[in-house]
Amino acid sequence: MAHRTNHACRSSRRFLAPLFLFALALLLAACNATKIAAINNDPAKYSAKDVTVAGQVVTSFGVSNQGVFELDDGTGRLWVWSNGFGVPSQGARVAVTGRVQSGMAIGGRFFANVLRETAPRKTA
Repeated sequence: MAHRTNHACRSSRRFLAPLFLFALALLLAACNATKIAAINNDPAKYSAKDVTVAGQVVTSFGVSNQGVFELDDGTGRLWVWSNGFGVPSQGARVAVTGRVQSGMAIGGRFFANVLRETAPRKTA
């Protein structure tokens, strides 16, 4: 009987270890994210470098693997322009890396600050 219990513990450890590492990686990605409020307060500070933000998709629209979506991280909202990475659905939690651009017009709409996505996004 002790042999079966020991085997079950080892099996569960093999399953839980990768799951724990995956959860830890997601947590670290969210911890390294820049707050949207900080970007909106000083967009010039972030314009020349890659920035990662994480949050929930509030609104999204796109066609042919490109479009825009609005991300809310609890401190503010920011529009993300995705060209070639697709557009996540409303309600999705994502982490996005890109470069901040100010004063951008997309599809006839003007956006004060936009994050131009430069790398494939991750689920947050």
